Amino acid sequence: MNISGTVGTILNQKGNQVFSIPPGATVFEAIQLMAEKNVGALLVTSDDKLVGVISERDYTRKVALKGKSSRETKVSEIISGPIVSVTCDHSLEECMRLMTTNRVRHLPVLDGDRLVGIVSIGDLVNWTISAQDAAIEQLKSYIAGL
Repeated sequence: MNISGTVGTILNQKGNQVFSIPPGATVFEAIQLMAEKNVGALLVTSDDKLVGVISERDYTRKVALKGKSSRETKVSEIISGPIVSVTCDHSLEECMRLMTTNRVRHLPVLDGDRLVGIVSIGDLVNWTISAQDAAIEQLKSYIAGL
């Protein structure tokens, strides 16, 4: 396993399933879907085009803390912007840099205008840990002369 993989490598391993919601849905519906799918963010799409991302953080900061109603507030009112996205060719290091610089935890993966997946900070951390474990085992085998 290569420590410095690409987004495409992660998507090949984890799959490219994406959960999305339209901008006209309520924040309550978005939170329900996140809970049902056990994810921390949803991609907001309209006519198969990515228009934004809504996360649990958006909900807590832009709805709950402001006393708004999640049943009345539309997703379009609180989606994060601008959209920070990557392609399958982006390195994991580039993704980490983008996430840190833009203070986001999820990156939509695009092929042109087509949505092909999403990677989270958890995906990057899991990949890095697995890759480091594999490298350590290879070094142990090398040192032991196996």
